[in-house]
Amino acid sequence: MIHYKTKGYSAEETTKAAKTFYQELDTRRSVREFSDRPVSKEVIEQLILTASSAPSGAHKQPWTFVAVSNPEIKKQIRAAAEKEEFENYNGRMSEEWLEDLKVFGTDDQKPFLEIAPWLIVVFKKVHDVEDGVKKKNYYVNESVGLASGFLLTAIHNAGLVSLTHTPSPLNFLQKILDRPANERPFLLIPVGYPADDAMVPELKRKELEEISVWVE
Repeated sequence: MIHYKTKGYSAEETTKAAKTFYQELDTRRSVREFSDRPVSKEVIEQLILTASSAPSGAHKQPWTFVAVSNPEIKKQIRAAAEKEEFENYNGRMSEEWLEDLKVFGTDDQKPFLEIAPWLIVVFKKVHDVEDGVKKKNYYVNESVGLASGFLLTAIHNAGLVSLTHTPSPLNFLQKILDRPANERPFLLIPVGYPADDAMVPELKRKELEEISVWVE
């Protein structure tokens, strides 16, 4: 064990920091229109390192982040994703689901998978393998979900945009990216700068009173 070092904020500083951070993150949006402007590998490395600082069950860190910039691989991913999405929009999704998606103007075409300079594919490790021996991981979905949240926050903090893309099923990513059997695709996240003319829906987040319960 080591001694934990705090920032040593006063009560006022803590309040200010909390408000400032909220105000910054409240500007984060999911973006579907990307620029092809390059993003350095060093930036992506730092984003992944930030994601890996998330808590995990028994500190097993049951995640792998596959960063893709290779144009041919991105092309393969787009083709496979659009194939699954066509099935989703033409039979798999309920009418209610399709109605809820109308505000976003989405369909089965996903050009951003090739335009965005990077795709970060988050894989969850259902278990680890060490010297051929299976090792248990704990709270895998929760852990990888937390790391993904850290990743999205880091992307926004770097002045970049992202999209949590989840074509279902995601199994094609495991095959295209040649990942081992103990890893399962969790999220596909395009990362880059927004297009100059990028548009997003005018959405309103729920008020504090709608999302919280206070027991004092």
